[in-house]
Amino acid sequence: MSTSIALATRFREVILNGTWIANTNFKAQLDNTNWEMVTQKVSNLNTIALLAQHIHYYINGINQVFAGGTLDIKDKYSFDFPPITTQEQCEAFLQRFWKDAETFAQYVEQLTDEQLNADFTNPNYGSYYRNIDGMIEHSYYHLGQISLIKKMILSSK
Repeated sequence: MSTSIALATRFREVILNGTWIANTNFKAQLDNTNWEMVTQKVSNLNTIALLAQHIHYYINGINQVFAGGTLDIKDKYSFDFPPITTQEQCEAFLQRFWKDAETFAQYVEQLTDEQLNADFTNPNYGSYYRNIDGMIEHSYYHLGQISLIKKMILSSK
């Protein structure tokens, strides 16, 4: 299996369809929820919606680079989103999330080893490989938070 296919598979596992590492994924955690649950505040933690939007923000930013654009995302804006206040908004966000995640995986699958080893927009950011791997690790980190917050919400009912 090529490195790009392996990375795309790992990315799909954490976002769309895997259970190997965490026994769950974003889609499994977020499907069959409602907007009230994903926006429910638990103590001083981020909401499930905010964590999912945060990961989506980075996916979109990297997709823009894959499509030939510039890297415009900034950490300081990575939690700034309008609130989700209806089920329709929640479902629309999730559909965008799943679609953009699949687009990300498809871009990754097409990368050659030479491209994976090339600088990601700026030598200070490391290689494409490092940034894609970082996206996967970052996603697992927040998937763990979402799983715990969801358990806390469900146990309080």
